[in-house]
Amino acid sequence: MSVVLCIDFGLKRCGLALSDPNRIIASPLQTIESIHLENWLEQEIPKRQIEEIVLGYPTRLDGSDSHVTENVRLLKSALEKKFPVIPIKLFDERFSSKMASEAIYQMGHKKKKHDKSLVDQVAAAMILQEYLGQS
Repeated sequence: MSVVLCIDFGLKRCGLALSDPNRIIASPLQTIESIHLENWLEQEIPKRQIEEIVLGYPTRLDGSDSHVTENVRLLKSALEKKFPVIPIKLFDERFSSKMASEAIYQMGHKKKKHDKSLVDQVAAAMILQEYLGQS
């Protein structure tokens, strides 16, 4: 049994989601400022027994790079060096924030009052759930 962490990376903050040990259900975890991500990972990977990391891979509809794509590739390289025994996978995240925002709205939250950090967490959970369904 292995826990998978998903990171929906943004230039300001990252949405995080975690799988259950059976890799069936993804749950929103928290949102952290991007500058604190590395420290958070150092503390939480051993504590939460994370054995795999999925990074939301942002591209445009035509598959070309978005304004964040290169940052995600650089993050992947940095994480592979820092945590060499943990597989780091890229997974398509197109529409994840829009779908997360819509899901939050359908749960009864008003659109204008959406907390961006909640959207980031839910987007990470949606990315991870799709990844778990395909692996």
